[in-house]
This record gives sequence, structure tokens and C-alpha cells, in this order.
Amino acid sequence: MSGDLRAWERRGRHLEVDGNRIFVVEIGEGTGAPLVMVHGFPGSSHDFAEVAERLGSGRRVVLLDLLGFGLSDKPTSARYSLFEQADLVEAVLGRLGIGRCVLIAHDMGDTVVAELTYRHNLGVLGFVPEQVILTNGSIFIDLAQLTSGQRAMLRLPARALPFSPPHWLLARAIDRSFSPRAPAPAGAIDALIEAIERNGGGRLLPRQNRYILERRAHQDRWTAGLVEYPEPLALIWGECDPIAVPEMPARLLELRPDAAVTGLPGIGHWPQLEAPDRLAELIGQRLG
Repeated sequence: MSGDLRAWERRGRHLEVDGNRIFVVEIGEGTGAPLVMVHGFPGSSHDFAEVAERLGSGRRVVLLDLLGFGLSDKPTSARYSLFEQADLVEAVLGRLGIGRCVLIAHDMGDTVVAELTYRHNLGVLGFVPEQVILTNGSIFIDLAQLTSGQRAMLRLPARALPFSPPHWLLARAIDRSFSPRAPAPAGAIDALIEAIERNGGGRLLPRQNRYILERRAHQDRWTAGLVEYPEPLALIWGECDPIAVPEMPARLLELRPDAAVTGLPGIGHWPQLEAPDRLAELIGQRLG
């Protein structure tokens, strides 16, 4: 591992949840509701490391690697359903004794959070999300401009590959999630790939990418999860995103005019990597 990922591993610990080891990092402490950060595909908790460090002064920040990602276990037999990832978040917060929190998410994590808010709306969630803050993700999958790599993976069988894709292929695929107007920061793509490849995770990408089909099948449920959520909802959105285009927060505003939407000019799909200072500042403003 690189020094950065090794240092990140030392910051955290593994919790056993349903027979799998789930990597969790806690930063800071305080009396307010903890911030819980949920990463996207194909990222990990490490994506939010700089943002979490900036927000961890006087407040508890909790980050976890979803099953199959980052430093968590990566079983080849898992379904990697968004419903099960939501179960995992709920279980981890239960283990940590968190009864109330602020949910912050990116990419696929937006949908995991939408499932959690849907459960909250029904009164069946095991904790109370006091506020939700979403960053760039395909909250309306019909508007998503999938990369060529994502489209290619959907044509593959939904099982683990016999070997991980080569580094150059992963680098090219991830680079296409950045915009020519907002290129990847130095070292960001290599860091993402390193977390993906840990414990053979590259083999799982086609299987995990099937969340897109699940997203399409349950769009109405997860739209309702966000629109009917009774607490404050904010979107902080990179305006140069080639995948989760700006039309997504615009549509949410049509459905939920009280949502707070902040655009980030010159920022693309990865605000937490491209502009961690600005993102942390805007999250801090939402927290009051």
C-alpha cells in the first residue's frame, strides 16, 4: 500500500457485521450529531479523508467502507445490493451507538442514503438522520451520462472477473469520470485504483456496477425517499460533472423547492477530491 492508504488504515478499525469485516474511521468528537459519510462507486471512505479532517474539529465524523469497497471485505459471493448496503450503514451506526446523525454522501452513496431516508419516512429506521447533504450522484438515473466503462461493464456477466483489470484500463475508466474542464487532481486516480485493487476488488467491479440496474428499477422509491424526507436536504454539486449532470439538482428542486442547492463552478464529479476545502466549508455552513 502507499503511505496514504496505510496511514488511513491505521486511523480506523474493522467491525464484524454479518460475518464480514467492515472498515470504519472515526475522526474528532463533540456533543452534536455525528457526521456520517457514505462514499460512492468505485470509491471508498478515503475519498472523504481531507473533508473529514477539516470537519472533525469539535464534531465526530464517521466514515465507513461499504461492503466490497476500500478496506472492507470483498466477498465474491455478495450481491452488492443497494438495499444491503443501506442495511450495513444502519448496522454500523447501531454498533457505534449513534442514534442521530447528519448523512453526507457521494455518487452511489446518494442512493444508499435515499433508501435510508425512505425507511426514516416510514418510521422503520434504527436512527434519526437530522439532515442530509448530497454531493454529485445519479439521483435521477434517466439523466445519468454513464461512462463508456460503466456501459461496458453492464454487458458483462454479473460475476467476479477471473482477474483484476490492468491498472492502465482502470485509470482510463476513472479518468472519464472527471471532466476535461475539471481534470483529476495529481495522484487522485492512483489513490482510487489502489483502494479498488485492495484484496482483489477490481475483480468485483462488473458485479458492483449492477447497482445501476437496481437504481433504475427502484427510481420511484428513492425519489420519494428524498422528496418526502421531512428534515433539511442540501445538494452541493460540481457543475462540470460529466455523469451526474446539473439537470439532476434542477429536477430535484422542481419536486422539492425547499431543497438547498449550491453549485460548484469549475468542479466536476468528485468535489471531495477536487475541492475538499470548499466542500468542507459549505458543509460547515449547512451545519450552522
